[in-house]
Amino acid sequence: MSLDLVIRGGTVYDGSGKGPEVADVAVKDGKIAEVGRIAARAARELAADGLAVTPGFIDIHSHSDYTLLVDPRAVSQITQGVTLEVIGNCGFGCAPIRNIELSRGNIYGIDDRVPLEWRSIGGYLERLEKAKPAVNVMTLVPNGQLRLAAIGLSGRAANPAEQAEMRDLLQEGMGEGAHGLSIGLEYPAEQGAGEEELTDLAAAVGRAGGIFAAHTRYRGEGAEAAVAEAIRIGEKAEVRLQVSHLIPRAGLEVGRRTIAQVERAQAKGQDIAFDMHTRLYGTTMLSTLLPAWAAAEGKEALARNLASGEARAKMKQAPGIIASVGDWSRVILLDLPSMRQYSRRSLAEIAAERDQDPFDAAFDILAQEIDTLHRAMVLLMVYSEDQQREAFAHPLCMPGSDATALAPDGPLAGQVFHGAYTWASWFWRFMVREGRALAPEAAIHKLTGQPAAILGLSDRGRLAAGGRADIAVFDPREFGERATTFEPNQIARGMRHVVVNGVPTLVDATFTGERAGAVIRRRGPAMQF
Repeated sequence: MSLDLVIRGGTVYDGSGKGPEVADVAVKDGKIAEVGRIAARAARELAADGLAVTPGFIDIHSHSDYTLLVDPRAVSQITQGVTLEVIGNCGFGCAPIRNIELSRGNIYGIDDRVPLEWRSIGGYLERLEKAKPAVNVMTLVPNGQLRLAAIGLSGRAANPAEQAEMRDLLQEGMGEGAHGLSIGLEYPAEQGAGEEELTDLAAAVGRAGGIFAAHTRYRGEGAEAAVAEAIRIGEKAEVRLQVSHLIPRAGLEVGRRTIAQVERAQAKGQDIAFDMHTRLYGTTMLSTLLPAWAAAEGKEALARNLASGEARAKMKQAPGIIASVGDWSRVILLDLPSMRQYSRRSLAEIAAERDQDPFDAAFDILAQEIDTLHRAMVLLMVYSEDQQREAFAHPLCMPGSDATALAPDGPLAGQVFHGAYTWASWFWRFMVREGRALAPEAAIHKLTGQPAAILGLSDRGRLAAGGRADIAVFDPREFGERATTFEPNQIARGMRHVVVNGVPTLVDATFTGERAGAVIRRRGPAMQF
């Protein structure tokens, strides 16, 4: 048998969690042909002596929906060994779209370089295929876009007609290839969604064998009740539940109690797991401070509300991600071209300098950025290393980027999303190489075989004959992040070779120019309501 590629002499971790073996990995027609001692020569051979050879990493929680269209090279991901991303998380995503102006606010990294010319999940996936991403991509249907399409930006529950419309859009999206449903109940577009409404949608996903990814309603005060709600929905709907970035912003003990909630649900037989981002802070748009009603009638109405003292007083009472932190000194404004004097400073410090309430300082920033609301981003300094270490050591937890794929050159060179260049490399450095909290084989399983199993991918996440040839080869003594909190756009160190669907994409830490990723569409039972 003629072989396309052999990776020789590496320390192979097959993704199952078992210990390593020194072996060769052979590739033919985009699949693993053999793992072992391989005498036959191949058209191309890569040396892996002293290097770890693993399945390509799976980012189970990504927000690259739009940035992969702008720059499909996925440099930040490929240079960390990532070969598959799951997008459409937290209720955010690029489809379905009915009202373009409303939908734009629910897409991370949006700009004007790629017009939103599609309307359906299927149309979006076709556009993504034309872009030829370097990584494989799976999508969820984002509930935020379902609600914006059927209800608009409203803080109320869906009425029966709107619920039926959301079901139809969900059915259409999964029929066109989506693998499940995501929710982001902290965000303005979804704060009015009730438990019954969500259970109705999640149950249809469950019957179709999909996954339900839940960014819970409260992640500060009220976190335990919010996790309980997600667990109830998953149980009633009989759907596989993935709790997104589970650990709340309310401290170590509350985090431990939320993990215990997940453990109890699993012990009762529920199909449940969780993920966590690899940062000591959360990151979100400053515009999440705005309640749904403030922008429901468009930009002009929002401008009036931001200029009104009465409206501001009402907005200050609204729950939300940023307000849940409870300490404005821990809310850091990231680099903002229009207000460089405030970049990298806390809202508490900015407000004090302006002799304002922190809410009013934030509202003034949003008023100035009203044409580019998505651009003002903040860090929420709310996590500790102890929280991260305990979460990632848990058998039900997997790491995810919670970021967009970026590149330090090209059309995305000026964009920042913390975690983009660091998530897998930070995880390896923190949990394995320096922290020694996980054995290498256990960490690799969390990056490969475990998310593949949750996603129902029997042919990925393992180095085994017949599986798809998604492969990462790296130096385990060097793999780690270069990026820092305020200099985040720096490529990780230590990744040597990356193979996507049998095609070498990174060789000797240099891009080959090949982009062999695929859009992985759902294949399964029809949706039932």
